[in-house]
Amino acid sequence: MTEDNILYPFKFEPILQEKVWGGDKLNAYFNKKGKENIGESWELSGVKGFVSVVENGILKGMDLNRLIETFGARLMGEKVIEEFGNTFPLLFKFIDAREDLSVQLHPDDTLAKKRHNSFGKTEMWYILDAEKEARLLMGFNRNMDEATYLRYLSENKLPDILHSEPVTIGDSFFIAPGTVHAIGAGVMLAEIQQTSDITYRIYDWDRLGLDGKERELHTDLALKAINFKDPDTRLEYDKIENTPNLICRSPYFETNQLQLSKKHQRDLSDIDSFVVYMCVEGEGAFSFSDEIVSIKKGETILIPAFANKLEINTRSATFLEVFIP
Repeated sequence: MTEDNILYPFKFEPILQEKVWGGDKLNAYFNKKGKENIGESWELSGVKGFVSVVENGILKGMDLNRLIETFGARLMGEKVIEEFGNTFPLLFKFIDAREDLSVQLHPDDTLAKKRHNSFGKTEMWYILDAEKEARLLMGFNRNMDEATYLRYLSENKLPDILHSEPVTIGDSFFIAPGTVHAIGAGVMLAEIQQTSDITYRIYDWDRLGLDGKERELHTDLALKAINFKDPDTRLEYDKIENTPNLICRSPYFETNQLQLSKKHQRDLSDIDSFVVYMCVEGEGAFSFSDEIVSIKKGETILIPAFANKLEINTRSATFLEVFIP
């Protein structure tokens, strides 16, 4: 059996994360079979200690790191291997916020490398579900400077100066490093980000963690990372059926929305990268290399870089299509 015949569309075992702010939608909507308070389902991860494991096919049980070591550029893409070696550069999540998340921000590559020997954390969000009056907190609601920020923080009034952004299904947002943000209660979303788990928490609604203790704040670390300017987070994009619609292009990932109402032939020959599909609506089946793998809402699939053409068989499905540009 050749290497090409071994590679196929990969699904991975979800890595479920219990959170103090988590709910039950990932279980109820996506059948993730977790405990209570599941805030995150890590769909595809190379984060140390949370490395994804193949769920389907002849390589079931092999973890992502070993996949990369075994198949290299055939899996990842020549350019991706040259830049990142055997490190998987992106992290894919579904997130359910029953309560507001902490107000937080993330460092950029330079600061994260210096402080944590890690990638920074650039991310984007795609809204899957939003209850009435659900919102995100993104940036500030007025011109901001360090002195004003610190005054409101010291008075425990940080929410008073945060911008509130109403959301609905299909809205998308780009969160650059340094952007102050929080996912609001009643929001479920898909998150695509750099491989990093570094968060600077600056406000946590005076609540206790799952262990009954106050969660750590990172006020000093955040101060040198924060962006006080308007972050301009909302992403506008076309919604044309049966063609890739560009949502986001950054140095770290490119994301398209693919809303299908019929069988689709996808040409991937110009993409020198693995391609990940997150199913955000409907269901379908992916086929190449004589392998057919089904996927439904709330599932994620990785297509190896060597695949030049892909067939997606569906009557109705919407996917987020992600790769390294």
